[in-house]
Amino acid sequence: MVGALEVEGLTKVFGRRVAVDGLSFTARPGEVVGLLGPNGAGKTTTIRLLSTVLKPTDGRFAVAGVESTEPARIRRRVGVLPESSGYPGYVTGTDYLVYHARLFGVERRAAAELAGKLIAGVDLAERAGSRISTYSRGMRQRLGVARAMVNDPDVVLLDEPTLGLDPAGQRQMLGIVRRIAGERGATVVLSTHMLHEVEQVCSRVLILDGGKVVVSGTVDEVTRAVAVQRSGRLRVPPGLVERAREVLDDVSGVSCEVTRERPDVITVRVAGAGDTNTALAAVLAARVPVLAFEVDGARLDDAFLALTRGEPR
Repeated sequence: MVGALEVEGLTKVFGRRVAVDGLSFTARPGEVVGLLGPNGAGKTTTIRLLSTVLKPTDGRFAVAGVESTEPARIRRRVGVLPESSGYPGYVTGTDYLVYHARLFGVERRAAAELAGKLIAGVDLAERAGSRISTYSRGMRQRLGVARAMVNDPDVVLLDEPTLGLDPAGQRQMLGIVRRIAGERGATVVLSTHMLHEVEQVCSRVLILDGGKVVVSGTVDEVTRAVAVQRSGRLRVPPGLVERAREVLDDVSGVSCEVTRERPDVITVRVAGAGDTNTALAAVLAARVPVLAFEVDGARLDDAFLALTRGEPR
């Protein structure tokens, strides 16, 4: 099935710096794709390329079958919430949306009806007639999402939509993202540094580093492939704990620890390309009985830190 968004070899170079390097992925209608990566990974540049603010150095992309060589047509099929959006404080939320709907050629009466539906859809109906200068940051972010929907886009690009919001505002925004994908069937590309947000709403994730995709897949696939079995606990007979520790000390990339509270339990941590199965096999090969073996649950932040150079951003 042809995706709503197809990206192939997308590249952007600024001077000697490669900001996006051969990015390729396909996203289906109704799918939420999370873009993750440290500072400078290429997330915002990717959003700007897909919204035609920037022209690719190489590669291509298509939105609903429209090629990136036709930017004017692309802009009619995408909705964008930039990382930093400016809003005219002297107009009301409704007037702001009517104005943008009119820019897309919507007749005045229909634009007013559309603005009413959109502003209700982002939970701002009670403040529709208030000036934007009276809106909180969260309200402005939601208004920005409503603006991104005025052209009924096939693809919605959201760059850090929850940045600066309190937990309640974050939950509200994520609920709106779910509705955009689930009820409208739009493809959503969500750039965020909040790993838990990706775990909550994204059907797929791309982790970028240095402009390249270092891993992609569903959240479960990424965590299983990279983070799973990075740490765990072995329980052995108390008299053989020291023997097990000596064995583990000889396994490359494996560290272990025993606490006073659980002297029969060895906490095992694995670095590099190995996993806790390596440690388990070494202990069993030394004929040390393993009474229990528990692997720690994998999380997306484990995968992120294992794959990138810096903090999630």
